[in-house]
Amino acid sequence: MPLDLTADLPALLHQITDIESVSGHETDLADAIEATLSAASHLRIERDGDAVVARTNLGRPSRVVVAGHIDTVPVAANLPSWREGDRIYGRGTCDMKGGVAVMIAAAVTLDAPRHDVTWIFYDHEEVEAAKNGLGRLARRRPGLLDGEFAVLMEPTAARIEGGCQGTLRFEITLTGRAAHSARSWLGHNAIHGAGAVLRVLENYVPRTVEVDGLDYREGLNAVGISGGIAGNVIPDRCTVVVNFRFAPDRSIEDAKQHCRDLFGGRELVFTDESPAARPGLHLPAAAEFLAAVGGEPRAKYGWTDVARFSALGVPAVNFGPADPGKAHADDEFCPVADLDTCYAAILRWLG
Repeated sequence: MPLDLTADLPALLHQITDIESVSGHETDLADAIEATLSAASHLRIERDGDAVVARTNLGRPSRVVVAGHIDTVPVAANLPSWREGDRIYGRGTCDMKGGVAVMIAAAVTLDAPRHDVTWIFYDHEEVEAAKNGLGRLARRRPGLLDGEFAVLMEPTAARIEGGCQGTLRFEITLTGRAAHSARSWLGHNAIHGAGAVLRVLENYVPRTVEVDGLDYREGLNAVGISGGIAGNVIPDRCTVVVNFRFAPDRSIEDAKQHCRDLFGGRELVFTDESPAARPGLHLPAAAEFLAAVGGEPRAKYGWTDVARFSALGVPAVNFGPADPGKAHADDEFCPVADLDTCYAAILRWLG
């Protein structure tokens, strides 16, 4: 059933939010978006699983892409959505159904944009990268992601955030010899051995590096530790999980080698990796977007799907309503003012 576009943006956000779309259960919302955009004669609609792609084909000399994910993290007694003053609360209002509401409204309104536009609404962003709907499109139909420039409408408090950090996760496993804790000298404590690893992390001084005029701060941190057999047994195994967030001047392999060098010959088992993305703000298409939106751009801390566009040679930025610090919070919300700001900016850019 299509969404009601006769209502204002806050009402549209309420509609979208109240269609629950936890990762893996996006079909109802994807159906509603497809039905809504299919009614716009200037859009050609394509569907891939629960990803909906709407494209103009007006023969413009250039094409841009605007993308956003439609899934959310699990609900935490925060649906249906509600409004308090100038804030709309509920699961996904911040991350990132506020951006999706702006996209839907703009896609229908802009029937003669200055660039041809590809609007991508995709699934499975909040889970492991292998399931990511934008990644699936990039593998199966990369032509749908073609463009001179892309905007990912992740929450940024209505400010431009360029590029993104890359991320690595790896494990370092310490081994020992099990023994009764009453006779500990007969064993070797693997958990104690983790101290050397933790000291490297404690003493690590992360870089702040300028890339394309934006400052990116790196970080290397233990995010998990496991070990132990029983309360009276010297543990023979301990695993430390480490996350490295790196600046866009490093490739994945550069980042991996940096970690190997830090830990001096220890075996690092990499379990997850995603590349960083340069902001590309010096390029003409990005400059046009900056001029339309205004404000001072900043670096994106965290990984987003702008990296998928970057890997395809498409410069991309993050720009969307709501404070990213409220993403995934039980009390996440989207300010109404941010909806209006982002919608007006998209119309200035493309209108």
